[in-house]
Amino acid sequence: MSQGIYAQLLGEDFARLQPEVQEYFSLAPGSGYYGLGTGVFDVAGCPQAWLRPFLRLSASEQAFFPEYGEQVPFQIENHSHIDPFGRPSLTARRTLSFPAQQRVFEDTSSIVDGRLIDYVGKHHRLATELSLSVAADRKLRAVSHTSRLFTRQLKLRLPAALDAKAYTLQWWDAEAGKHRIQVKVIHPQIGLILVYAGGFDYQLKPYPAHEAAAHGVPSRLPHSAQPQRWETRS
Repeated sequence: MSQGIYAQLLGEDFARLQPEVQEYFSLAPGSGYYGLGTGVFDVAGCPQAWLRPFLRLSASEQAFFPEYGEQVPFQIENHSHIDPFGRPSLTARRTLSFPAQQRVFEDTSSIVDGRLIDYVGKHHRLATELSLSVAADRKLRAVSHTSRLFTRQLKLRLPAALDAKAYTLQWWDAEAGKHRIQVKVIHPQIGLILVYAGGFDYQLKPYPAHEAAAHGVPSRLPHSAQPQRWETRS
């Protein structure tokens, strides 16, 4: 039976997650379905005002973003697929609606030689390895490490002193009846450079009939979810 990438990598530990979190990450290539979540981030963006102008450079990459706010509505789409290099993958596309600007933050996580590599942005110019674990309270924990920057010809590994790390927790809030997520990106020299945290509703929806993914084609993504560039290097 086809499995999602998180189930493949966590193995038996996947069953320790809350059932609702298991369902969230159960999406598999060729299922004919995608995940759609809608909710509100209690807080989202860069908390350091002096740093926000620099993050405008990455906003066009649909990676990080310079805004910062509270009670930010958002939507997330999850698409499970096989990438052009034959790797099981999950592409997530988040749309955040700030008062003056709508931002998109997208990434594709792929299994590469038994590791989970996350390619960030629409051109996949930044990649980071993710370590997954299940916390004692059954929350999913993901920590990034070993980031690389890609140019057309070069692969640049960021030294530890410059490599920001992302810390993610995701769980089911039974009292509120919602999924919860908390993400913090912390730079070793600067501190917290990006945060988003909030709750959302989530459901699996069938692809429209005109999409190849609706007919069990695992290698096809809807045009709106496709990155502008794929990266084979890790």
